[in-house]
Amino acid sequence: MGAWSARHRKTAVFGWLLFVVLAAYLGGVHGATKVTDAEQMPGQVAQAAKILDDAGIKSPAGETVLVQSRTLTADDPSFKAVVEQVGAAVRATGKAGELHSPYETGAVSGDKHSALIQFTVKGEDRETAVANVPAVMDAVTAVQKQHPELLVEEFGEASAGKWFNEQFSDDFARAEWTAVPLALGILLVAFGALVAAVLPVVLALTAFVAASGLVALSSGLLHTSNDASSVMLLVGLAVGVDYCLFYLRREREERAAGHDAETALRIAAATSGRAVLVSGITVVVAMAGMFLTGIATFKAMSFATILVVITAVLGSLTVLPALLSLLGDRVEKGRIPFLHRLRRGTNEGSRFWNAVLTPVLRHPLAAAGLATAVLLAIAAPMLTMHTANLTFQQQLPKDNTLVAVSQRIQDAFPGSPSPATVVVRAKDISSPEMTQALADLQSEALATGRMHGPTSLTVHAAQNVATVDIPLYGTGNDTASAEALKVLREQVVPATVGRIAGAEAPVTGSTASSVDFNKQMSGSMLPVFGFVVAFAFLLMLCSFRSLSIAVTAVLLNLLSVGAAYGVLTLVFQHGIGASLIGTDGVGAVESWIPLFLFVILFGLSMDYHVFVVSRIKEAYDRGLPTGAAVAHGIRTTAGVVTSAAVIMVGVFAVFGTLSMQVMKQMGVGLAVAVLIDATVIRAVLLPAVMSLLGDRNWYLPRWLHWLPRLEGETPAAAPAGTGAHRGRDEHELVG
Repeated sequence: MGAWSARHRKTAVFGWLLFVVLAAYLGGVHGATKVTDAEQMPGQVAQAAKILDDAGIKSPAGETVLVQSRTLTADDPSFKAVVEQVGAAVRATGKAGELHSPYETGAVSGDKHSALIQFTVKGEDRETAVANVPAVMDAVTAVQKQHPELLVEEFGEASAGKWFNEQFSDDFARAEWTAVPLALGILLVAFGALVAAVLPVVLALTAFVAASGLVALSSGLLHTSNDASSVMLLVGLAVGVDYCLFYLRREREERAAGHDAETALRIAAATSGRAVLVSGITVVVAMAGMFLTGIATFKAMSFATILVVITAVLGSLTVLPALLSLLGDRVEKGRIPFLHRLRRGTNEGSRFWNAVLTPVLRHPLAAAGLATAVLLAIAAPMLTMHTANLTFQQQLPKDNTLVAVSQRIQDAFPGSPSPATVVVRAKDISSPEMTQALADLQSEALATGRMHGPTSLTVHAAQNVATVDIPLYGTGNDTASAEALKVLREQVVPATVGRIAGAEAPVTGSTASSVDFNKQMSGSMLPVFGFVVAFAFLLMLCSFRSLSIAVTAVLLNLLSVGAAYGVLTLVFQHGIGASLIGTDGVGAVESWIPLFLFVILFGLSMDYHVFVVSRIKEAYDRGLPTGAAVAHGIRTTAGVVTSAAVIMVGVFAVFGTLSMQVMKQMGVGLAVAVLIDATVIRAVLLPAVMSLLGDRNWYLPRWLHWLPRLEGETPAAAPAGTGAHRGRDEHELVG
């Protein structure tokens, strides 16, 4: 691929540009089809969503207005006047649906100082409701300004959705505008030249643009999501830059060793190009494991990531060698004097890695034992990990206005902020038996003491469907709420509406979503983990034709993932060190984060493993003893791995600074794992273990000799008379 691209430079470059533009244009014209509620969630939640979808019933976005006073009670005429004024103002917008006064529903707090006005926002779907809610929010704010002696505040699904939409857009834009300059800055330091630094960033961005178009174009067959776009940017930028960095640094190194441009490019293609291909395939296979979850959001994230990785690999193996052939040594143009001299003139980097590597190779057993103990200690907190679908209050910063309002509502009206909803479908929803059963459902739910009023019944006679909203005690994703849901599903529903022949009555809601999602995740963990580990093992086995290398790769990756889990639990669940990244411990890790991190980290970790071990294998194949080959491979890749790791950590850390808790958890988890992987794993544990194994590193049982040979070519020796030159430049490039 590299040779063809070098011979057909214009075809490769303009073909790539045409591909990017065409993919982006067609994707934009087609538009993105998003996953539906029925697709997103498993279990009874999906059943409930399907019943409502089949009946053409759109769940209206519920909103509440809290009217609260420290001195007045709800019976006071002044208090009642404000409640009536809020109702009139909301109705006057024309954007509100059914509105219920607290004096009708009994939504008055026990101390009589708080009342809830409940209504829905018009809109056939959630997006329309979100678009309509600003007018309602303005009306409520106007009433608040007229009555500063009371609190008049709005909270609900539409107002929360509005905040999430705006924040997601702001965060996504901030991630783009922060991550790209950060990657460029790191590459400037790594290369000391503007052209060499810009190339990987441009190729990564064009790969992301093209993949985004392809995702939109194929979303009619496999629906996509906003989360998929975030993950695609995150992974696409990281791997795209890394792949180009590996290729470009190797080509520059071979040129510095005295090879002509064509030979240097061929060697880079045969070595780093192969490492990029193997790494890309590993990431693709690992991400494919997410399809086994059966959840549409995971499928969307998996598919988007697979497309961006394939696109990044394709660009690195075709347009990059074409550009390098076209530019030649002009890739070093735009040298930044200070940075270029720093990179060439000092050996601080190599001295550092030599200082780390020398004792590791001298005492491999002690180094391996110490590194393993440290990683196990970091991973230990994961034994206490609690996962849940984070509530609205947990997702947002504590100083957020909506969080404060929802907390005041929670304090005045204890119980889950989002009720459980029983969706009932029957042959005749208006029959006397079903009417009585629906009444019994509400009364028996309250009689358990685990649920509270006010309950709400909506009957859609034409569709033979009814919905019953029943608030649960608890915070929404704690033990109290989970137990209340269990009682509702297993006792109350079967004893009431469940007794009617032909009736269906799945229970949905935020608590139900969390419980069902966690159950699905727990059931998916073993198949996904097994799939990813097995295929990663097979890829390493075929790539290096070594049982030891394959086993080592899997075990080392499991250690780095375990350490990331430990840090996540410590920071986000227990709150230790959370203030350093501008957050607080929320008592749980988002349900999908552990599985997502495992899959993506297992793929990304192979970047460094394949790159480093490939270099060690090259040295071994040239005749160096295993110990010397390990030292050579680590030293000659240290600078590249450091640069690549800093870029990945930097990009992932940007997501750790975003507002939403789930983005923080994803960013911090990835950043920590990559940092550990590039330092403790690759610089200490890998060389120590390979030194201990010696020639057993290359062990392949005879019964496995049938495996296909995917090994790379052995690079050509440096031209005669360039040995000293090569040794000097290799040493400098490590720095």
